[in-house]
Amino acid sequence: MAGHEIPEPTDRKQVADPATPDAAESPRQSCDPAFKHGVVVGFDGSMSSERALAYAIGMGVRTSSGLIIVHVANRLPTTVWAGCEPPVFVDVPDHRTEVLGLELACADHLSQVPWILVERGGDICHELEEVGQEYEANAIVVGSTHGLVGRIFGSVAGRLARRAQRPVVVIP
Repeated sequence: MAGHEIPEPTDRKQVADPATPDAAESPRQSCDPAFKHGVVVGFDGSMSSERALAYAIGMGVRTSSGLIIVHVANRLPTTVWAGCEPPVFVDVPDHRTEVLGLELACADHLSQVPWILVERGGDICHELEEVGQEYEANAIVVGSTHGLVGRIFGSVAGRLARRAQRPVVVIP
């Protein structure tokens, strides 16, 4: 049986070579072209994110661009849940995005500019930068972090300002 060849079926479909650019597809859906070159704003409902949103609205009005409001859902290490060794992260159900969406939909000050709410899960800095890249954003606006947690772990605004590929505006 060592010298036996199995013939290729004649009805087999040709599969595109994965090395060709046509076969490569983006894992994320393409963004709405109406929001290309908009302003990305990180929003979690805190007072600092409210101030960042107000500034981003003014920026959107002045530049005639839309707002991409990003809420990053919570992620916790599984070591908290199961006492596991590997640093694996688990998405915690976060219904806060729905609540924030309803609050934003009822806000009068958002009627001045077109906006969308994007929910992501993961590292806040990475997700804000990724959304900025997807929408080819003109800027990313975030609120500053106050308190002990920001001093210990470093603020989101500081980390984002160091690694972002576009302007970052930090609102106090």
